[in-house]
Amino acid sequence: MHMLVDCSNCRTPLQLPPGAKSICCAICHAITLIADPRSVPPPPPYSSSAHHNYPSPPPPSVVAPSPYNHEPSGPPPSPHGNKRAVICGVSYKNTRNELMGCVNDAKCMKYLLVNRFKFPESSIVMLTEEETDPYRRPTKHNMRMALYWLVQGCKPGDSLVFHFSGHGSQQRNYSGDEVDGYDETLCPTDFETQGMIVDDEINATIVRPLPRGVKLHAIIDACHSGTVLDLPFLCRMDRNGRYFWEDHRPRSGVWKGTNGGEAISFSGCDDNETSADTSALSKVTSTGAMTYSFIQAIERGHGTTYGNMLNAMRSTIRNTDNGLDGGIVTSLLTMLLTGGSLSSGFRQEPQLTANETFDVYSKPFSL
Repeated sequence: MHMLVDCSNCRTPLQLPPGAKSICCAICHAITLIADPRSVPPPPPYSSSAHHNYPSPPPPSVVAPSPYNHEPSGPPPSPHGNKRAVICGVSYKNTRNELMGCVNDAKCMKYLLVNRFKFPESSIVMLTEEETDPYRRPTKHNMRMALYWLVQGCKPGDSLVFHFSGHGSQQRNYSGDEVDGYDETLCPTDFETQGMIVDDEINATIVRPLPRGVKLHAIIDACHSGTVLDLPFLCRMDRNGRYFWEDHRPRSGVWKGTNGGEAISFSGCDDNETSADTSALSKVTSTGAMTYSFIQAIERGHGTTYGNMLNAMRSTIRNTDNGLDGGIVTSLLTMLLTGGSLSSGFRQEPQLTANETFDVYSKPFSL
């Protein structure tokens, strides 16, 4: 279990990485030193005083920097809110589970957030296997820490994004809080030894703490990902665009919503479907079908409402022979990626889930 310490300046609870001797607050950027309890002398015997002035502990030794100790950098939060994102692309390189398009997905999603939605680069944590920094590899520990960082100290007006491209799975649920009897999971790079990250944990970490005025979007490109945030409502939409909200609130009564904030998730497929890693869509190399369709929907001007986004994404996946339009992100795809092509349809339908129901054709989409 990780230790929580309060920021020495603003008192925000901070999650201390194992072995760290100091931590920088992501909100006010103050440095909090972590005293070694062995360096503090015990109180003198028989003292009746409640307070003692002990010498300060020696300065801590230099430790390897963690991205969660200093990001996001830059000025204090503005009245209009901050933007921050966690982007995970897990390729499982050199294993039997290897995927080809996930790192590409991560790069393209970062480009979209920075160039289209004006996310500061310093406020984006990227976890891929291309990173040499051990804190920026998509291990279970690093993914957990990144998700804690994403919501830490968030305030009204903040916009948060979590993007994951990689393997997803399911495991039997015995608590009775899943409609289909299964928990959905995300697979970090070390899932075979450290285990998967279960939807219950994801919900508890980045959904339930969200205060009023904070907006979270998750874009999950993985198998069995329909309800991987465990949000209470799923938008069931047919091919004509007609929809209704399906109630996924647990029969046990466990609360899966937010603390007043807004959480919306686009996922690659339903809980019982698989999500493609293919070159059929970009025509140039492997990408996640869902990530590609999400970016293309925005590029082609469909990012007006959530209903239009969902319809456009599904249409892109159903019609894999459509040509590319030349927007800034699609141009980046062409620049970044090379490879062959494959023509086949997919048995997956992107899904939309939310912490509360809304009119998908009137609610404006924005990140």
